[in-house]
Amino acid sequence: MSESDPDHRHAEAEFEQRGPTVRDRRRIDPETYQVREPQETAAPAAAAPETPMPETPPVPDLEAEVKELQDKLAERTSDLQRLQAEYVNYKRRVDRDRDLARKVTIEGVLKDFLSVLDDVRSAREHEELNGGFKAVAEEIERVTSKYGLESFGEAGDPFNPHIHEALLHAHADGIDGPTCVEILQPGYRIGDRILRPARVAVAEPEPEEMPSESVEGPLEDATPDSAEKLVEATGEPGADKPDADADQR
Repeated sequence: MSESDPDHRHAEAEFEQRGPTVRDRRRIDPETYQVREPQETAAPAAAAPETPMPETPPVPDLEAEVKELQDKLAERTSDLQRLQAEYVNYKRRVDRDRDLARKVTIEGVLKDFLSVLDDVRSAREHEELNGGFKAVAEEIERVTSKYGLESFGEAGDPFNPHIHEALLHAHADGIDGPTCVEILQPGYRIGDRILRPARVAVAEPEPEEMPSESVEGPLEDATPDSAEKLVEATGEPGADKPDADADQR
């Protein structure tokens, strides 16, 4: 065995004792995330310089920041609630105006049909509503009823100046107060809104007769004072009242 064999065995034993050598060739340090210099140019014994830590910024006042955020949140919430309330009010106003315009339009059209309905009623009362005219009249009444048109006014209803228009007046027996005894033209309404009052003939109870006052007692017992009262009541001079011409004589 040559002299180099002991050295070779010594190197192998040292290698086995030391273990394999691992060289990290990554350009970015996984701990500091800094770019490394190549190991070939790096000094073997020089220690890596410590990376200076960035200065920690001063911590602001957390309570003041939280309060500021809460104030902004309350302000944005108030603005949102105000906008929502304005939108709801606007929508209600638009819906109300739309419904009002629709009602006014329907009322205007139905008012033009009142004269037609009067003619239909008159023809029905005279038994002239027959044939095709009867079908047309019934269809007109059906359509007007569909849009809420109602007729009112019956003989015997108490007279109400808010819904009745008196065209004739008379007295009658057997009634307690002003009463509609005849409907000359029926009234029409949509819900609580009166389009035309009912035109009626009104009767009232007969007025009670007041009893006449009479003077009783013999004239010979009358005194001058009673004679004057008799003249005031009857307009005739009394029996014992002195004659004005005799006084003049």
